[in-house]
Amino acid sequence: SACKNRPLDLVFIIDSSRSVRPEEFEKVKIFLSEMIDTLDVGERTTRVAVLNYASTVKVEFPLRTYFDKASMKEAVSRIEPLSAGTMTGLAIQTAMDEVFTEEMGTRPVTFNIPKVVIVVTDGRPQDQVQDVAASAQAAGIEIYAVGVDRADMQSLRIMASEPLDEHVFYVETYGVIEKLTSKFRETFCAANACALGNHDCEQVCVSNGSSYLCDCYEGYALNPDKRTCSAADMCAPGRHECDQICVSNNGSYICECYEGYTLNPDKKTCSAMDTCAPGRHDCAQVCLSNDGSYSCGCFEGYTLNPDKKTCSAVDMCAPGRHDCEQVCVRDDLFYTCECYQGYTLNPDKKTCSRAITSSLVTTEESCKCEAIAALQDSVTSRLEALSTK
Repeated sequence: SACKNRPLDLVFIIDSSRSVRPEEFEKVKIFLSEMIDTLDVGERTTRVAVLNYASTVKVEFPLRTYFDKASMKEAVSRIEPLSAGTMTGLAIQTAMDEVFTEEMGTRPVTFNIPKVVIVVTDGRPQDQVQDVAASAQAAGIEIYAVGVDRADMQSLRIMASEPLDEHVFYVETYGVIEKLTSKFRETFCAANACALGNHDCEQVCVSNGSSYLCDCYEGYALNPDKRTCSAADMCAPGRHECDQICVSNNGSYICECYEGYTLNPDKKTCSAMDTCAPGRHDCAQVCLSNDGSYSCGCFEGYTLNPDKKTCSAVDMCAPGRHDCEQVCVRDDLFYTCECYQGYTLNPDKKTCSRAITSSLVTTEESCKCEAIAALQDSVTSRLEALSTK
């Protein structure tokens, strides 16, 4: 009564090759169900996966799928044999590659949850199982080998972990395989404070000999009281993969982007979006895209107002804005050049020349002009004489 199943990440690898008759395979499924009954199954305690193999390998369900015994046993009852060969090495390799991963439900190494495999077979492996089993054990996976009837004992010993007398089991027929249930119950017994529930850890209890330590799930950090956990800042530098903005979300995080950028399908990186697309800006005339942002401009003849959005028509006849020699005449957003009286506009539409007067002048008009000119010269001379005095 003082013994509970210690927390495990446990994978059953069951042989369903041609040599295993249908009624015998049903016995294997009963064995699995009875084993599940003995385990302390749960998300925080023992997680179970089942892998079915013959010439091919099928993951019936990984460690992350079921956390209650009823659902798990129902899934076991639906397993069908694969028939054909006995590729035991391939099955162990598949467990390493596709089952013992955090994505498939295996807990992080820091949680110190044992990774355990129980292989049930009645034949001799048809592939090289020794090297694969050695790799699995080097990766921290403990392997139990259960042989039935015609199973090759040498192969069982090659794949099992040390010490062999604690990891290799044999029964004469599938009819008595259930006898191993009590053996495994003793094997997985943990008479410690974590298994007995005599601890006050909020999330994870890690056995430490006769004592224990508390730990937290991924995304949480242990508080100074060494018992409770708080959501860690997943957005701290180096803890996230966001390209621009990281937003903490209850022990996890999501990525967002700066204004003018949009989140890519990978949910991590950002790309500049067209901020000058219709409806995305408030420029009155011209929108100028600028690396995820924008600025406003104006058409020729207009100038940007202080609000940096709207535009006003400029005075095209202001000094320095036109090239008329004499007179600039404003015409909405444009201008035309004209000349003073007595001048005419040249073909370049900019400069002016003195107008040519008619040569048909009467003698009387000529005399008047000469008299006027003489009077002007006389007045000018008298004014100059007075100024010198």
